[in-house]
Amino acid sequence: MYLFGASGHCKVIIDIIQKSNLDSIEYIVDDNPIVNELYSIPIIKTPHNNFFKDKSLIISIGNNEIRKKIAARISACYLIAIHPKSILANNTFIDVGTVIMAGAIINSDVKIGKHVIVNSGSVIEHDCIINNFVHISPNVSLAGNVSIGEGTHVGIGATIIQGVKVGKWATIGAGSVILNDVPDFAVIVGNPGKIIKHNSTVNE
Repeated sequence: MYLFGASGHCKVIIDIIQKSNLDSIEYIVDDNPIVNELYSIPIIKTPHNNFFKDKSLIISIGNNEIRKKIAARISACYLIAIHPKSILANNTFIDVGTVIMAGAIINSDVKIGKHVIVNSGSVIEHDCIINNFVHISPNVSLAGNVSIGEGTHVGIGATIIQGVKVGKWATIGAGSVILNDVPDFAVIVGNPGKIIKHNSTVNE
């Protein structure tokens, strides 16, 4: 298998793969490599896109927009990486390219889209929907029936109460407490959360 992106996020994914007894990592590929290896795994410059057609791959880049661009350009057999110290309900659905990190708890009937990051120690309660390219940061708590739109970044330690709908490509600031629905592209911070600006719509 291969990883795309020689980043700090990549280091965490390497650890998950090694502890989960997934296939060994043959190469890390990167558009602009600055070192030759990471944890003794060779790093090579990205080959032509067709190179990945029949290969197993995870995009190991934390930036949501960049993950989306790479997934759109490269056709591969995208894998799922789940840390053995995470806890998942039996009826959780997880789509391809998604990474679940240590200590995450995902409860009943949660649906998680493609190329999502569920970071360390986060809690996702029953019936939540997490759309493609979302990043749930460490120690985030989502109560039941929360919906998170495509590309949204929920910052470290944020809390979202039950039934809230968060739009696409929004940013929830670290430690924020979200009591009401959040529109697309909003940047929201504080307790209770307040909109301070809007992200550009170029992420669409």
